[in-house]
Amino acid sequence: MPHATQHADIAAVASAELDSALRGGPFHAALRAAIAARGLPLQRVQHHLSRRGVKVGVTSLSYWQQGARRPQRPESLRAVRALEEILQLPEESLIRLLSEADDHSALQQPAARSYRSLVEASGMLERLLAELDCPVDGGLHTLAHHEQVRIGARRELAGRESHHIVRAHKDGVDRFVAVHHGDPGCAPERMTVHALENCRTGRVRWHHDTGVLVAELLFGTRLRAGDTHLFRYGVEDGTADMSREYARGFPLAGGQYALQVRFAENALPARCHRFAQHSAAAPRSGRQGLAISGLHRSVHLVEPRVRTGIVGIGWEWE
Repeated sequence: MPHATQHADIAAVASAELDSALRGGPFHAALRAAIAARGLPLQRVQHHLSRRGVKVGVTSLSYWQQGARRPQRPESLRAVRALEEILQLPEESLIRLLSEADDHSALQQPAARSYRSLVEASGMLERLLAELDCPVDGGLHTLAHHEQVRIGARRELAGRESHHIVRAHKDGVDRFVAVHHGDPGCAPERMTVHALENCRTGRVRWHHDTGVLVAELLFGTRLRAGDTHLFRYGVEDGTADMSREYARGFPLAGGQYALQVRFAENALPARCHRFAQHSAAAPRSGRQGLAISGLHRSVHLVEPRVRTGIVGIGWEWE
């Protein structure tokens, strides 16, 4: 039966390619090999994900298996874990490949968190948000977010303060969940969240290994769709060693974002710059030098309308 023999040979080759890709990666090659080995079109894969309550577009799946994009957001990482089940792969096999740090990138950017740490933090963030029964869509659209970061005398991330202007796009919204990701080596259990204006602190959760902290900020009123709300809160950190950058991720496009970094008088960096990334897996772009204000010992950036991705400020110490 030559046809059956040919089919068996093709299946054996596909299985061998999958085994090799799962052992050595990269992620997109393993995903592509797994889909090919199971003989599933992307539309069918999307259908299986949808049945598990995970929404991912066919275009995104195509980008993932081509290596054009890498899953980063909590919902995307949830999809990767579901794909392991759908494609009958060992548990954590794709997540492991996805979270492996890019050594070359780490050498080029020693100040940045590794992709592995960001993936792990994103996965833990999803769990912490689930503990607070926080949906992916919190019902709020950010009109403006002004953030001030303080760098202390030990060159550490001493703390930050955020001022939000939000608009509800559904009825009944009564809280905002703030997320703080400390520098490597931080101790989130020693951090403090302060409700400063038009809110009060609710439940707080953290995870030590990833340095992620989430906190409820309760408005004390239920917003109706179209209502706006202004509130301000702060996070006292100061638990890690030397800080070299601060970045803010935006899963959705939105309103204005302003970031100011202020340095202690005896802890001024040699140089500062702004940067942007389409995602944690993408190369950095838009690097531009920033001059430190001598009087105020600060630098800042303003994004009139943020796009999806990451923006931040980095600095170099002598």
